[in-house]
Amino acid sequence: MVDLLENKRAATRFRILVEIAERQPAVSQGEIAEAVGVTSQAVSEYIRELVDEGLVEKEGRSRYRVTKEGVDWVFQSATDMRRFVERVTDDVLGSVQEDAAIAEADLDEGETVTLSLRDGLLHARPGTSGATGVTTTSAADGEVVGVTGFEGVIDLDPGHVSVLQVPAVRSGPVEDTAAIADACEGVPIVTAAGVEAVVALRDAGVDPTTHFAPGEVAADAASRGLDAVVVATQDAIGRVTDALRDANVGYDVTQ
Repeated sequence: MVDLLENKRAATRFRILVEIAERQPAVSQGEIAEAVGVTSQAVSEYIRELVDEGLVEKEGRSRYRVTKEGVDWVFQSATDMRRFVERVTDDVLGSVQEDAAIAEADLDEGETVTLSLRDGLLHARPGTSGATGVTTTSAADGEVVGVTGFEGVIDLDPGHVSVLQVPAVRSGPVEDTAAIADACEGVPIVTAAGVEAVVALRDAGVDPTTHFAPGEVAADAASRGLDAVVVATQDAIGRVTDALRDANVGYDVTQ
């Protein structure tokens, strides 16, 4: 269990550190007390301890700043909490939620099915091997069926994202549209970041899947086992790669 959930004092320390970081350097202990739900005296005691431990430094009367060590502690605590929430969401609640799948045979309600991902979509067929679930509706072959009670892990090879950089408008047009066409050939998901990228794909004879949230779309596709290409201007590369890193997706960038 995450310490912030087990230990009320740790949770209060965390909230006070966050409040100091948000308000620094001029810190009102009364405002923090109101936000956290403790007395001003308690806030004063917590801050004194945080200063003694090197997580907060005092710069003068009512002036405090969170130290690097304090930032690291908050960051680590927040990371632990996020992992706990993800485990609850994926492993605990995931087993009771209902999802939709494509039936690969006639299925009855309450039937145990084997689950698989194809073309990024969940499929269900009669069986008890591998990842399984229980149908919540009846469905004919090829129709949509509800599934819950998920168990096991679906075998999946994650997709890869190729990020192609194109010049911004001030740098002139794309010279090698053939290379873009080759990179996109046979790839199921192609997204564009920026007007220049949309035009470059058009000139290469490629219709992008979308030009909205290109990094997030490509990351979602890769997490479902699909390869993707993102064509992006230099200005947009950072936002795209941030989304891919956040999703822990493999990618490469080509200029």
